[in-house]
Amino acid sequence: MAENQYRFKYDEYGNTQEILVFASGASIHSISFLNKGTAFNLAERKQLGLEAALPPAVRDLEHQIEATTSKVDKRQDDVQKFVFIRSLFDRNVTLAHALIKSNIEKYIGIIYTPTIELAVKQYSSMFRQANGLHFYPGNIDNAENILRQFLHRDIRIAVVTDNQGILGLGDQGAGGIAICLGKLMLYTQGAGIAPWHCLPISLDVGTDNKALLTDNEYLGWRHERLQGEEYLKFIGRFARAFRNVFPNAICQWEDFSKQNAYSIRDAFADDLISFNEDIQGTGAIILAAIFTSMRIKKEHLKDQVFLIHGAGTCGIGIAEQIEIALMEEGLSCRQAKDRIFTFDSKGIVRTDQDKELYKVRFAKDPDRFPWVKNQDACLDEVVRHAGITVLIGTSGQGGCVGCFTPEVVEAMAENTERPVILPLSNPIAVIEALPSDIYDWTNGKALVATGNSFEPYVLNGKTFRTAHCSNALVFPGVGLGILASGAREVLPNFFTAAAHAVSDFVSKNDMEEGRLVPSVRMLSEVGLKVALAVAMCAVREGVSRPCVYSHFKHENDEAKMKELITKMCWKPDYLPLIAM
Repeated sequence: MAENQYRFKYDEYGNTQEILVFASGASIHSISFLNKGTAFNLAERKQLGLEAALPPAVRDLEHQIEATTSKVDKRQDDVQKFVFIRSLFDRNVTLAHALIKSNIEKYIGIIYTPTIELAVKQYSSMFRQANGLHFYPGNIDNAENILRQFLHRDIRIAVVTDNQGILGLGDQGAGGIAICLGKLMLYTQGAGIAPWHCLPISLDVGTDNKALLTDNEYLGWRHERLQGEEYLKFIGRFARAFRNVFPNAICQWEDFSKQNAYSIRDAFADDLISFNEDIQGTGAIILAAIFTSMRIKKEHLKDQVFLIHGAGTCGIGIAEQIEIALMEEGLSCRQAKDRIFTFDSKGIVRTDQDKELYKVRFAKDPDRFPWVKNQDACLDEVVRHAGITVLIGTSGQGGCVGCFTPEVVEAMAENTERPVILPLSNPIAVIEALPSDIYDWTNGKALVATGNSFEPYVLNGKTFRTAHCSNALVFPGVGLGILASGAREVLPNFFTAAAHAVSDFVSKNDMEEGRLVPSVRMLSEVGLKVALAVAMCAVREGVSRPCVYSHFKHENDEAKMKELITKMCWKPDYLPLIAM
């Protein structure tokens, strides 16, 4: 068994310093955490029984990165590049991460969005090697024993999905675990959480995707989705097993449907160190863009009025984070809610409508807002009635393509000199408006960020660099901050602290070019800043472990926390292997 073949040896900060190896010979090549390929030096080859198992030349990591980059570039398309990098990860995890780190801006689009969406859809046909865990009704009762097989890896974070709410794709059955794999690679890149401390988990409760159920190659549990009490019992069994085996690890809920995402997040908030990245991570990165907009406008958040077009999981998550931030600026809960409007397929979400439970929080009472009764009103009329100054698009629906029309943008410009317009839906085929159009319609006055990457746009001799609001700038640092502080629960204001940290990273030059959040090429630097903000927030709120609180309870101890976080981070360099 793998746990009998190696052991990690940690320093006082919990960072791996060396690996004790009990295996020898060819079996070492099969363990991705140990394998160095041609980088095994002559002494290691002799000690580990690898003499003659490799060609004579030794190639260091830098040489390997250069050679591997060339191999990736020769692949025909991004899907083939994805397959190559994932295969490399399965053989040599250090080289895979060193390659990605060498050009994170280039490779993030391959290991994560948008290529990951193709990998999810083609999961069964592309399957090469098992990664992570697949729980289904046939093994869920044995979940605790299965999880215990990973104790030797000191699991610190698990990304867990039920595969139903894959953004832009919906129910993808067993293929959803590919999203978990991608997210965990970003935890390593953005926060230095070593890959052996990460565990992707699929909660396979079936699928209602008819195409998958009739596909002979489909690898998931071939059954319609569990519903109601059966579904809840399944999730509860997993949560209890995870808590019992990994009480100090983070459980990140990922890509649950809008019907289940909020209820599951809230149901297990006291039992697990957990959060929902689609809800809270998205809310934080959009709040960061809004914070930067306020810096540019030199205005207060509490003076803005918000409209979120798309009241799904992401949209309500954004509304939650805005509400918390408004209350931090001194507004009451009711005053904050009054400034946030949500919009779905029926128009403004109202209290007198049938609606999903999670939408109730921001529904508007027609007795207090009589104009919302007119559900035939066009979006531009809604913008004028409410005095919207910040418009956010999260509908992600084909029917809403281009719904941020010139008339809507013109109405925004009547309410504020510099409207904040965030068309976040992706892929680009369903975006609410192209940033170039928004700049044209406002003569460059609008402040814009998107959920996609766009090339710079030149208008009247000025270059606008539209920021891509990638959640990857938030969740790795949040996870690291929780681990560093030893937080026993995940508080909503962790994400407000993260949003401030991301926004603070945006330079004056960036703001002059219209960039509202940092580039993903700064992923690791931003991750450390977010981790520090979250860790200190945990200490201030008194939810960190007592030993951590006693050392970092004063504001002037921030430098010590920064040192701790920095020393916790694993870097993709080959570790010493000690033959035992």
